[in-house]
Amino acid sequence: MAEALRKSNDNAEPLYRDVPHNIEAEQALLGAILVNNDAYYRVSDFLKPTHFHEPIHRRIFEITGDLIRMGRVASPVTAKTFLPANEKLGDITVAQYLVRLAAEAVTIINAEDYGRAIYDLATRRALITIGTDVVNVAFDAPLDMAPQRQIEEAERRLFELAETGRYDGGFESFNDAVKTAIDMANAAYMRDGGLSGISTGLRDLDTRMGGLQCSDLIILAGRPGMGKTALATNIAFNVAERFEPVQQADGTIEAKNGGRVGFFSLEMSSEQLATRIISEQTEIPSSKIRRGDITEADFEKLVACSQTMANIPLFIDQTGGISIAQLAARARRLKRQRGLDLIVIDYIQLMTSGSKRGSENRVQEVTEITTGLKALAKELNVPIIALSQLSRQVENRDDKHPQLSDLRESGSIEQDADVVIFVYREEYYVKNREPKPGTEEHNKWIETMNAVRGKAEVIIGKQRHGPTGTVQVAFQGEFTRFSDLADEDKLPERFE
Repeated sequence: MAEALRKSNDNAEPLYRDVPHNIEAEQALLGAILVNNDAYYRVSDFLKPTHFHEPIHRRIFEITGDLIRMGRVASPVTAKTFLPANEKLGDITVAQYLVRLAAEAVTIINAEDYGRAIYDLATRRALITIGTDVVNVAFDAPLDMAPQRQIEEAERRLFELAETGRYDGGFESFNDAVKTAIDMANAAYMRDGGLSGISTGLRDLDTRMGGLQCSDLIILAGRPGMGKTALATNIAFNVAERFEPVQQADGTIEAKNGGRVGFFSLEMSSEQLATRIISEQTEIPSSKIRRGDITEADFEKLVACSQTMANIPLFIDQTGGISIAQLAARARRLKRQRGLDLIVIDYIQLMTSGSKRGSENRVQEVTEITTGLKALAKELNVPIIALSQLSRQVENRDDKHPQLSDLRESGSIEQDADVVIFVYREEYYVKNREPKPGTEEHNKWIETMNAVRGKAEVIIGKQRHGPTGTVQVAFQGEFTRFSDLADEDKLPERFE
């Protein structure tokens, strides 16, 4: 028995293993940069100081990068000014170490290969950290922490690692924030229409909002019958239809125009949603499509439309009652596998928080949902359009234009949202107040009806980074289509 135990111990894994790293690769890359600053630009797209295993190497890479970006020369002489030059590294000083790195430098041709090796090793170290944490949490998890929650947290960290090479938060230098802002301005300059965000396909709304901004939570609200689902569907299709991919230096695909859309339809099935989009595009009423009341010419239109839409990057999830954690996990997976530039959720009140505390209090549950959606928008760096219902108190007012206070469970929704948009159609209310035909009131009603027919208002009730106000749009109910209103001075000449 003792012999068997001894053999088992001999074959066992060592109790301590050093994490993967390659000091020689780090030294070779830093030496190449110090000798020829062009080497830095071969790795700066993907390599960050945190990817270096040795702390002094992280500092050297950070300092040389700052010098090069400022247009200055990075060399052992200039870099030592920003380092503790007399501090000892073994038997030599930091200043002497910089000279040695430059003296033993490799050719710039190999710089990218060394950078990739350093990056890959850093990723493996991050995976080890995540794996260790997963094991430790699984062993010592508290009673109220469900295994599903552990899986979702592990998936979130793995997603962040796969997307950015980082799996935790932390401070970002103001210099990095400024560069991000400049990149956004450059993207707006290059994008059609000069928008900093993704175009909705509605000109006046884009002008007011600058497009759909990354990391924004956009609440789209309205009473039943106002067309909020139709507007969300229109925007989703417009974005997907205009998707124009551009390959980046690191091989990833970004959207120059339009984008890839994930549509979470908690109320309607994917077939119903597709029918709406087909109706909008073919101008065949959706009621006729559902009944099969179509001509041969209509059918040819449907076939042609389906072929056109076959390659549009619009992905639909029709799971009802989905929790915020499940939605986040599926959105991460979609972004990783197909890419993702916009999320649409129809609608918030049909979601669940997934927590025991939330299920006991609906206001608390909606708070958890909206907070989770805002966090997801920032994590994935995409705009999220989430539809919401309005309370019935709208119906009790003479002026039925919606207000922020009309949002159901409005405290958290209004607080977490970056933008709140209301859809309002006066035509809906006027139509339902038709008086008896032949009366004077009916003649006035016809005049009012003609004035509001086919028009809708998109009211921006809140916007963190722009003005509020109302945008007038056209609405064709039979095709569930919102579009731009023609300018009065551009309409054909009228004849009385």
